[in-house]
Amino acid sequence: MTPASLPRLVVAAASTGQGKTTVATGLMAALHADGHVASGHKVGPDYIDPGYHALATGRPGRNLDPHLVGEERVVPLLLHGAREADVAVVEGVMGLYDGRLGTEGFSSTAHVATLTSSPVVLVIDVARQSRTAGAVAAGMAAFDDRVRIAGVVLNRAGSPRNLTEIVRSVERAGIPVLGALPEDGRLVAPSRHLGLVPAAERGESARMVEHLGQQVARHLDLSALLDVARSADDLEAEPWDPAREVTSASAERPVVAVAGGRAFTFRYAETDELLRAAGCDVVTFDPLSDSALPDGTRAIYLGGGFPEVYAAELAANRSLLHDLRAAVGAGTPTVAECAGLLYLAEALDGAAMAGIVPARAGMSDRLTLRYPVATAVADTLLTRVGEQVTGHEFHKTHAAPASGDTAAWEVDGAPTGFAADTWHASYLHVHWAGHPRLAQRFADAAHAAAPHRGSSRPPVPEPVVEEVVQEPLRHHGDRELGAGLLDFAVNVYDGPRPAWLDRALHAAVDDAAAYPDVAPATHALAQWYGRPVAEVLPTAGAAEAFALVARLRPWKRPVVVHPQFTEPQVALEAAGHKVTEVLCGLDDGFAIDPDAVPDDADLVVVGNPTNPTGVVHPASLLEKLRRTGRVVVVDEAFMDAVPGEAESILREPLDGFLVVRSLTKHWSIPGVRAGFVAGDGSLVRQLGELQSPWSVSGPAVAAIVACSTPVAADEALRRASSIVRWREHLEQGLRARDVDHVPSAAPFVLARLGEGARPALRDRGIAVRRADTFPGLDTSWARIAVRPPALTDRLLRVLDQLHAAGNARHGVH
Repeated sequence: MTPASLPRLVVAAASTGQGKTTVATGLMAALHADGHVASGHKVGPDYIDPGYHALATGRPGRNLDPHLVGEERVVPLLLHGAREADVAVVEGVMGLYDGRLGTEGFSSTAHVATLTSSPVVLVIDVARQSRTAGAVAAGMAAFDDRVRIAGVVLNRAGSPRNLTEIVRSVERAGIPVLGALPEDGRLVAPSRHLGLVPAAERGESARMVEHLGQQVARHLDLSALLDVARSADDLEAEPWDPAREVTSASAERPVVAVAGGRAFTFRYAETDELLRAAGCDVVTFDPLSDSALPDGTRAIYLGGGFPEVYAAELAANRSLLHDLRAAVGAGTPTVAECAGLLYLAEALDGAAMAGIVPARAGMSDRLTLRYPVATAVADTLLTRVGEQVTGHEFHKTHAAPASGDTAAWEVDGAPTGFAADTWHASYLHVHWAGHPRLAQRFADAAHAAAPHRGSSRPPVPEPVVEEVVQEPLRHHGDRELGAGLLDFAVNVYDGPRPAWLDRALHAAVDDAAAYPDVAPATHALAQWYGRPVAEVLPTAGAAEAFALVARLRPWKRPVVVHPQFTEPQVALEAAGHKVTEVLCGLDDGFAIDPDAVPDDADLVVVGNPTNPTGVVHPASLLEKLRRTGRVVVVDEAFMDAVPGEAESILREPLDGFLVVRSLTKHWSIPGVRAGFVAGDGSLVRQLGELQSPWSVSGPAVAAIVACSTPVAADEALRRASSIVRWREHLEQGLRARDVDHVPSAAPFVLARLGEGARPALRDRGIAVRRADTFPGLDTSWARIAVRPPALTDRLLRVLDQLHAAGNARHGVH
């Protein structure tokens, strides 16, 4: 055996949260940018960090876990993952010496560093430390003489004076300091209930990793870090080779369909490599957007991920669920781990799934985290009775029942999971490099299976006449929704609320025994927008604001500029006023013409940007609506979706103007009803006198206060920027299909899809907002809420199907 020379180092810390991922990923990116071929590795079973490593290095991220693969395979897997690399960076897990409980640190970072004879670089978060950092470094270095700490990186360093004190203390312990990263809010990745959000789900991930690399190159000593890596001893082992672990059962190459996309991001790279070595072609499909399994599928692998985050979208893709159900039901070999189990279940958080596994799943308050040895209780697709495997579970969902007539495994004395001759589903994640017989059996089953030919799908419906809406002005987008429909109808931001907003809302509910005090919201808004307190009035959403305006005066000629959100007209008519409608036309791009508004109009209501056209009217144009004795109400409900809020008049002189804002859409809180009116002080005072006591709830007050801060401004801009990217993707797709649409600045696009398109989309699982209930538009129009690109692609594919079906009906080829 020829000794293998591989420069390498392990990035470790005293505990979780010190910055291991920041330093390790940034180091990989910096080395890659400097021309090095770097490979990234992660201690433990984690799937998420290797995704960021892959972005940083341009190579698959790898895991090194003695529990999952056995001690004897750790070095071979390291050498395999680092083939043709000139340096390997291994990111640790938890604290340096923290491993499987009750095992004296088995599978810890220190254990892997010892097995691989790798020097350790210790990361210390010094944001709240000074000389104590030296004591931490000294203690970590002295704890186990088998572990060599070759240097320290300081994270979140503060003032130069304090940094000098820290460096002296660490060097006093005999350990060199290899650099110090300053505090940088851009280096924080978002998290959810199981940790960081996977790189594949974050559109800005590549930019963040690039920034990490730039910061590491600027503040750490790359040359010294490379010297540490090069000080590692040679390794006496051969690289792991999947071709030595499995064989091909035939000369054919059966297709194994592997779930991917944002909802299924968890899979070890070696799984694909084993399947390919066993003679299979691995083809990835996206359960969020693909309408069918890959052509010729002969086996299906559903790995881990976050289907609970995308339950509605997964359920809305009824075409793929129909195809998957038919394939598994017909005997196509199928393996499902964790997320895959949830996808095969009858339902997930109430959303219908594939219905193969006889269980229903949902979110739980309890986190399941264990590192078990599992025993097979029967002969199944993957197992033989009595066999044992090592695995891990990490989930915050539960399935009821926990197992079926044939359990997949027995763990800690209890049956868990579901299995049959042709499919195997459980929460347990197994690294097949440690148990290659599982890969061999699955591949053999794929070779023996017949190709799945696809299931018959419901015929494309003929165009139908739109149903008549009895009260069109009261029609709302949420009425377009239904069970299992993909939502392009309701223009609420597609994403979870920020944690700080959720905390504020929960605290307000906890304080619900007291009557709400609106004063904090009033002062927060006045301070944030630079207006006197007398010019701001918090309201129960925009709806209350419009109702107050309708009751403000006995309007002689109120005008609503259309197409426009219909609630102002509804409120005016409910108050007994006769409304004059002024229509903007397509020929003018739905832009407002101030001269078209009657001179005797004493109230004018206009949206900016307008719902449903998405048109932004220049503030200078709105200024031309000003008349003596006239009140101009500008509905800016969607202005926070415009980066920089260009053309908002909220910070301008507002004599005769009232601006209505809503927090509903941008902050994903339609159930809270939070908004405000700002404008002419005398008008705002009169509106306040009409307002019912305590109409603005405690949670609404809390939301207004929380969303009037610098932190909220940063998040609002991030959301607005996301909306711009998503909208550009949608509009590009519409242009490519020659679909007429109005260029938009809002979180929706008005498109002329054609007569009957909206119900046809609905029949195929997609809800869009009908537009004929807006004055000035007919049934050929629909309003499409912007969504992330993967969902938008699903909509575009269905539009293609409808177009193809229409051509076929009319004999067009």
